[in-house]
Amino acid sequence: MPAKKRTAVKKRPAKAAAPTAPSAPAVPDLPQGVLDLIARSNRLGSDPTITNYGGGNTSAKVRQLNPATGTEVELLYVKGSGGDLGTLTYAGLAAIERDRLVALDAQYRGVDHEDEMVGLFPFCSFGAGGATPSIDTPMHGLVDLDHVDHLHPDAVIALACSADGEKLVQKIWGGAVAWVPWKRPGWELGKTMRELSANPDVIGAVLGGHGLTAWGRTSAEVERRSKKIIREAQQYLDSASKPDPFGALVKSRTPLPEAGRRARAAQLFPHLRAVASADRRMVGHFTDSPVVLDFLSRRKLDKLVALGTSCPDHFLRTKVRPLLLDTPVGAPLEKVQARLAELHAEYRVEYQAYYDRHATASTPALRGADPAIILVPGVGMFSFGADKQTARVAGEFYVNAINVMRGAQGVSRYAPVSEADKFSVEYWQLEEDKLARRPKPKALAGKVALVTGGASGIGLATAELFAQHGACVVIADLDAAKAATVAADLGGPDKAVGVAMDVSDPDAVTAGLAEAVLAFGGVDIVINNAGITRAGSLADTSLRDWDLQYSIMPRGSFLVARAAEPVLRAQKLGGDIINVCSKNAVFAGPNNIAYSSAKAAQAHMVRLLAAELGDIGVRVNGINPDGVVRGSGIFAGGWGASRAKTYGVAEDDLGKYYAQRTVLKEEVLPEHIAKAALALTDGSLPITTGLLIPVDSGVTQAFLR
Repeated sequence: MPAKKRTAVKKRPAKAAAPTAPSAPAVPDLPQGVLDLIARSNRLGSDPTITNYGGGNTSAKVRQLNPATGTEVELLYVKGSGGDLGTLTYAGLAAIERDRLVALDAQYRGVDHEDEMVGLFPFCSFGAGGATPSIDTPMHGLVDLDHVDHLHPDAVIALACSADGEKLVQKIWGGAVAWVPWKRPGWELGKTMRELSANPDVIGAVLGGHGLTAWGRTSAEVERRSKKIIREAQQYLDSASKPDPFGALVKSRTPLPEAGRRARAAQLFPHLRAVASADRRMVGHFTDSPVVLDFLSRRKLDKLVALGTSCPDHFLRTKVRPLLLDTPVGAPLEKVQARLAELHAEYRVEYQAYYDRHATASTPALRGADPAIILVPGVGMFSFGADKQTARVAGEFYVNAINVMRGAQGVSRYAPVSEADKFSVEYWQLEEDKLARRPKPKALAGKVALVTGGASGIGLATAELFAQHGACVVIADLDAAKAATVAADLGGPDKAVGVAMDVSDPDAVTAGLAEAVLAFGGVDIVINNAGITRAGSLADTSLRDWDLQYSIMPRGSFLVARAAEPVLRAQKLGGDIINVCSKNAVFAGPNNIAYSSAKAAQAHMVRLLAAELGDIGVRVNGINPDGVVRGSGIFAGGWGASRAKTYGVAEDDLGKYYAQRTVLKEEVLPEHIAKAALALTDGSLPITTGLLIPVDSGVTQAFLR
């Protein structure tokens, strides 16, 4: 076919300076086609009816100068492996010289060998090449039109996963949109797209069991075509669907009222997390949206759950099917636990059998036999992943699967790809290679840390450090607004949440722990840091001041530990409790009777809890800081002025005064205590419990004997 005209980029002078590496050019220097591609991708990726997180890919072909030869080349810019359309930037694009990619067709040895083609993609890179090319690259590169979209909209996948999908596609579009039976992504599918796109009357294709691909001469045209196909698919589903595609409502699965639902979810979540974490520690996400609750209350639930999820993007994140907890909505917890253990054992046996049925000598090792999605009728969906974002996205993908099932059942019968085809994607070596490229997990990845008094001072420093090392952090503080601000600064709901907690109030502690569990699935690390002080000699200390300090520190630590213990026990993952005590627990300064004795009680509690909780693998340790002046809410609240007066120094010099009385002559800062807490929880001291660590720069009188 005749060559098409494409907008050429103006040539540089032959002796121009070397260009910026493709991985990070200034956006204004990019060809217009690439700018259009990024803008289009961000629009498509931000619409949940069009695509889901990390799903789909888009591309553009442009002509650019090759600085090595001074001649123009046609480049394919395509979203790289593992990227997200909604947040795509230039750094997320793979840059490939298209003529070299197309020439690889001469090396293609057929569908049984198409995976080897991926290893040749880097030899087609332009310059540094940008992001890693994905397996979908041929679907873009072999099409002889400038712009291609490959998307996973629920409405189109509903047709792609219908038993009558081919007939429905013909009925809706009359040949303008082609039907392609299931093919695993790769070179063969790319060749099919090339053949279909050569027909000017065909604007795109529905890929059986997979999704949508559309093409166009301009970015605007392909975007318009993609949205048209999606819109018309949804219109057909809306107009042709039979009522109640999931069947009648089941009275025994009626959703609990919201308050009861959330209370039940918080009660069940640690037990479900134990199931999902038998092979490796997982973080959880809870969803009780109307879409989920309706699905869980319908007669056809059991049958549809057993059929598994629909397209590759779905089951790569959700596994081939969820675990359905089939106990009555109001069943006693003991019966739920017993049934859950049975279902989990059955699930693991079935998953192992699924692996054994399809694995060959070259198949990657089994990655774990625990469910990623657990469905609880009347309550909601619990999704799990290595981190909070992965858990949340897994849940979002199962919601996509529910939408697909509803659409398919409404106009036909839900018929996802075969088990063998699912396995061929789930345990695809190319997917294994993608997993291997992920960064090594941080020390606290997969752990949930609750920090009391977390909005300032030692608590804030600990929360920040733990978040940096991969933990999900719950900022528990009396000041809910400050806690929320800190959580937002740490990255928001996928990284941290703020909860209001008065540690002296049993009901507030219970409610705060429940919020923490609902946010992340459980709690692994408890930092009892909340504290207060009222200086005074025996004569000057009022009963109110005495009770206040005891209610926050020993009582607060007790209440938080007591509320956390059943969560830690249910998860079966061990854990850590750390009491932030004080060197005053060992060596008390003058005029400080209530604070010092309260801290001594906290310190002895460490020993008692360490002895009691060792049977469930929970380590309990304490940290004894000297006075932490800088950034401290306690010192800023009047304690600093009081201590400065006692020692006869200016308040601004109090930190220096404390430092000079130590062996190391160094001021103790919040980050020093945070680092001690990290050392106790990051695996560096895996069999240490009952320890009180001085972080005081060396106060000789406080040396432990």
